Amino acid sequence: MNTMLSAGLAVLGMAVVTYIPRLLPLLFTERFQVTGRLRLFLDYLPYAVLSALVFPAIFTSTGDAWTGTAGALAAFLLSLAGLPIIVVVFGGIGAAMLTGWLL
Repeated sequence: MNTMLSAGLAVLGMAVVTYIPRLLPLLFTERFQVTGRLRLFLDYLPYAVLSALVFPAIFTSTGDAWTGTAGALAAFLLSLAGLPIIVVVFGGIGAAMLTGWLL
């Protein structure tokens, strides 16, 4: 029972710690308006964070830097062409697979 109680308290504590950062922006967004450069910075922040997380994994996910580079280049070119995201994703995967088969 002691283990169940400590596990339950751990889960409750993690839930509270996770909930607080999500609640704080909701409480403070209506009190002030974000404009100008700060708004522009905040608009691009999710893309920058996602890029920083995904970009290093591109070159290590396949175990070969050439296949990762081919997939990234294909995805980049497809996204520049303005194609839907699903086409970009599958095009990058396909280019990485094709490069792996050819090498």
